[in-house]
Amino acid sequence: MKRLFVLLTIQAIVTFGMTTNVIAGGDAEVTKTEVTQNDSITVTKAAAPAAPVAPVEEEEATFHYILKEKFVEGGAEFMGIILLCLIVGLGLCIERIIYLNMSSTNTAKLLTAVEEALKKGGIEAAKEVCRNTRGPVASIYYQGLDRVNEGMDVVEKSVVSYGSVLMGRLEMNLTWISLFIAIAPMLGFMGTVIGMIGAFDAIAAAGDISPTIVASGIKVALLTTVFGLIVAVILQIFYNYIVSKVDSIVNTMEDSTISFIDILIKYKK
Repeated sequence: MKRLFVLLTIQAIVTFGMTTNVIAGGDAEVTKTEVTQNDSITVTKAAAPAAPVAPVEEEEATFHYILKEKFVEGGAEFMGIILLCLIVGLGLCIERIIYLNMSSTNTAKLLTAVEEALKKGGIEAAKEVCRNTRGPVASIYYQGLDRVNEGMDVVEKSVVSYGSVLMGRLEMNLTWISLFIAIAPMLGFMGTVIGMIGAFDAIAAAGDISPTIVASGIKVALLTTVFGLIVAVILQIFYNYIVSKVDSIVNTMEDSTISFIDILIKYKK
């Protein structure tokens, strides 16, 4: 009996070692050991098959999916208005950028062309050059050339007056863009306040301050503020670019107008 117990112990150790190797290797197999003593005792041990470990596949959420999910969680009441501010504001910014890029002119080249036209063909030839050139600078030149026979004082006044009109056209819709920059975070804060009120109403209805109720309400409330600030930052970047572009065009207009008046004075002499 003692010898049988020793044999069973040895068999268990061998079987446990083989089972460990099977699990570490990732292969499921059955081990069968037969031990015979005095041709009458047979012990059979089968190792349990190791269950294959399926790799866990985690689907990485894309930025677009996360953004859409957070937008839906924030609520359609305020998130839709904030999105509308972003769409309309970006539309105005793109329109201004296209208009300002089309208004940019190579003033040095235009001044040279006008001066050569004055020498060769006179006022009408110079006016034709201005008509064929786009941009506010060419329009100012045309107004000055159209009144050159009325005296230089009239020319200067017409150039200054028409320059002010063109500056107003360059700055068109900037007030609306600044409005959307200001109103987007305000709408976000309003959504946050209303969301906090809803969270406190949920606490009052539950009769207990549950972290789950408070956390979910505050999360939804703060999402509107986050999206409002993001919209304001995006529009502010475009607004600053547009303002700098307008300032550059206005400075170019003023500098080139001085050179244009000098050309007209030389021509009149």
